[in-house]
Amino acid sequence: MGASTARVIAQAVAGRAPDKLVEVEEQYGGPLTADGAGTALRARLRGDLHSHSDWSDGGSPIEEMAMTAMELGHEYLVLTDHSPRLKVARGLSAERLARQLGVVEAVNEHLDGAGFRLLKGIEVDILDDGSLDQTEEMLARLQVRVASVHSKLAMDPEPLTRRMVTAVRNPFTNVLGHCTGRLVTGNRGTRKESRFDPRAVFEACAEEGVAVEINSRPERRDPPTRLLELARDIGCLFSIDSDAHAPGQLDYPLLGCERAEAAGIDADRIVNTWPVERLLEWAAP
Repeated sequence: MGASTARVIAQAVAGRAPDKLVEVEEQYGGPLTADGAGTALRARLRGDLHSHSDWSDGGSPIEEMAMTAMELGHEYLVLTDHSPRLKVARGLSAERLARQLGVVEAVNEHLDGAGFRLLKGIEVDILDDGSLDQTEEMLARLQVRVASVHSKLAMDPEPLTRRMVTAVRNPFTNVLGHCTGRLVTGNRGTRKESRFDPRAVFEACAEEGVAVEINSRPERRDPPTRLLELARDIGCLFSIDSDAHAPGQLDYPLLGCERAEAAGIDADRIVNTWPVERLLEWAAP
């Protein structure tokens, strides 16, 4: 046991609030946005289309993620653990994904009547040629599919544009995840935006009915404002997602709602304001 952990335990046993907890609450315990920004739109969100569990690179069990989403007032949460190619994130092979679907069904049986559904999904890697990193058989068994670029983010613009457009036009793709791949802050450091033709990509999204994700993680803020406004003007649908890897991160969509409100995006163009049956009808290939 380390000295820091021992100090927290000793302070808790003595009936004191641990110094570490006090420090964290002072630093992070306030509202996520100023002056209530984003709260009106957040109240209209019915669910979250992008979340991870400890089956891939998340830190908590599926059940804990589902219960937290339900406590936050969600009607649904899409479980979107990574696909096989992303080995660093323990991406799910077809066999592991099939086993996970059984767990999702068991969770839904346990929560039957609670007014909440855990939906079967994936964050599927967009491969170098634009194909999706999972079998068609497994993709067909899912309810929502977020397609994201995680590798070769520094490709030349022309091949990266082809890669993304090919993925967007795949009938299984529902959401284009964190489209530029940028990191603007955080303990992973910063990363520049990928270079691609955003008009070509967003026009393909609009034509195919694929939602552009407003990734709410504070270190991503993806897409950047100028691209968010371009996607708005082109006529894209949107999905405001947490990309949560832990239960506490399921609060993040408020940050995406703040950005969507600032960009003047109509709530009905945001697919996770829709009732679940409308969402599932839209997402069906």
